[in-house]
Amino acid sequence: MQVRIGDSVIELVLGDITEEKTDAIVNAANSQLAGGGGVDGAIHRAAGPTVIQQTNELYPQGCPTGEAVITEAGRLKAKYIIHTVGPVWRGGKHHEEADLRSAYRNCLELAARHGCQSIAFPAISTGVYSYPLDLATEIAISEIRQFLTDSSAPILIRCVLFNEGIYGAYSRVLEQ
Repeated sequence: MQVRIGDSVIELVLGDITEEKTDAIVNAANSQLAGGGGVDGAIHRAAGPTVIQQTNELYPQGCPTGEAVITEAGRLKAKYIIHTVGPVWRGGKHHEEADLRSAYRNCLELAARHGCQSIAFPAISTGVYSYPLDLATEIAISEIRQFLTDSSAPILIRCVLFNEGIYGAYSRVLEQ
């Protein structure tokens, strides 16, 4: 599924983010940037050891929730990995919405500063961080749309979703 906003495109695909050929892929990282489970673990395994070496050297203090940092992509087809830390869902009363919005916005701004014309996102915080899928999807699409509305450069933003349920939630929100 695709939606055009000006000269840019938001695209939804079912797939494996580690296979994306976009300029950048987004890693839903932990705050230590240490690799882990889910998307984070899959990206680190596919990218190889140079990525963890870079994060250790460049960002020894890790990355706070809602922020984003960038590394090369190691063995991946992408040029960069943008590591962001989404919020853990704690009932919605601990700045989770602001932190998730910030994570998406910071990834997009970092990609733009590095000249990326395409970026692939997973569904940040919806796995082990337990952010409710419908709420997270609305935030993701809202922040992406706002970025594209404010930006003059054409860009492809691909949401790479790993199952039909997540794809369905994203397509419902994107169609609105």
